[in-house]
Amino acid sequence: MTTTPPPRPYPEMPWARTAAGANTYDAETGSVLPTIYERTTAGALAHQALNLGQGFPDAQGPDWLLEAAAHSITHHEIGPPNQYAPGLGIPALREAVAEHYRRRSGLVLDPETQIMATTGATEAIAATILAWARPGSEVVAFAPFYDSYGACVALAGARLRTVPLRAPDYRPDLKALETALTPNTSMILMNTPHNPTGTVFSREELARILHLAAERDIVVMCDEVYEHLIFDDASHTHSPILTVPGAENVALAVGSAGKSFSVTGWKVGWLTGSAKLVNRVRGVKQFLSFSSGPAFQWAVAQGLQDDQGFFAENVATLKKGRDLLHSGLERAGLRAHSPDAGYFVVADVSGVSEHSAEAFCAELLTHAGVAAIPVSSLISAETPAEDPLRKLVRFAFCKDHSTLEEAVERIVRFTE
Repeated sequence: MTTTPPPRPYPEMPWARTAAGANTYDAETGSVLPTIYERTTAGALAHQALNLGQGFPDAQGPDWLLEAAAHSITHHEIGPPNQYAPGLGIPALREAVAEHYRRRSGLVLDPETQIMATTGATEAIAATILAWARPGSEVVAFAPFYDSYGACVALAGARLRTVPLRAPDYRPDLKALETALTPNTSMILMNTPHNPTGTVFSREELARILHLAAERDIVVMCDEVYEHLIFDDASHTHSPILTVPGAENVALAVGSAGKSFSVTGWKVGWLTGSAKLVNRVRGVKQFLSFSSGPAFQWAVAQGLQDDQGFFAENVATLKKGRDLLHSGLERAGLRAHSPDAGYFVVADVSGVSEHSAEAFCAELLTHAGVAAIPVSSLISAETPAEDPLRKLVRFAFCKDHSTLEEAVERIVRFTE
């Protein structure tokens, strides 16, 4: 089953339809609301609550990486470290990204033409969608989705059509995807490992999606920002989409240092794909931020060359947090899904609440002092009220374990 495009038009002005695409347009006042992440964090601060909403880690990244960034600001290994970086990113970062993928997955990329640094994954996503989503076309994504997908699709003048990921395993329904594709489809957006369900798409699933795209001559954008946060008990192993046969002519991949190294504020991301596709996205990207953060780019390059064991240590810590939160939510009476990757546990609150997940989150914040995000903020506003996705809540476990333990106790007391 797919969610069809909304029958009523988005607001006419670009700023308004962009906000509407991300569920941040207030039709009553004609104003833009902050993102759900900003609103959740603001609510947590106002109520002095534990913030399991916004997906940023309590950890500040490894000391050696922070020291590399500080060193690069005052030294000149990268050229002028506080002036414009090249539009494609500093050579050291692009070379490190290329070597990183070659070493980990055998993927061969030309750092001169197939890798472009971006101001975080968010800019890579925006530039890619704006480059390929034709005005009046349809863009198909799996729901729930990262809210910037809906915003950028609407800004491009296209329509977002969604294919839901369903409990209990939240795997992509490829028959539903095929049904959703029409002659008017311009792009497929996907995210693996997936936010918020933690599903890791299998190589076979990726191959089928690429085949569907190639048949219809449409572009696939694959958001892979959680690629280094996969747990060792995952039922499927992550394959970068560009390693799957058939990807070269239709697929672009988005990567990021923020999630991988627990430095989300650095906003260092990258886009990879064929030289032709990357070049076409460059036509948009170079007129967004043009370039940013050469010192941070240089530090990330050092980390990709040698993570000094951080990736494995970080995954082990996150896995303990996942298990702690998952078991606690189950104890509280919520039907929680144990993710294969990422930062989040999604839980169905229908067993403890007759109300929507949005209402549940509001009560949990004010009465229990725990902030979480209703998945309804990450789906189309036209999704029916009775849809099971509207009963899901996203809880972040990328927090100190002591914070998670206290949050679990508060949630248990609240549901009792």
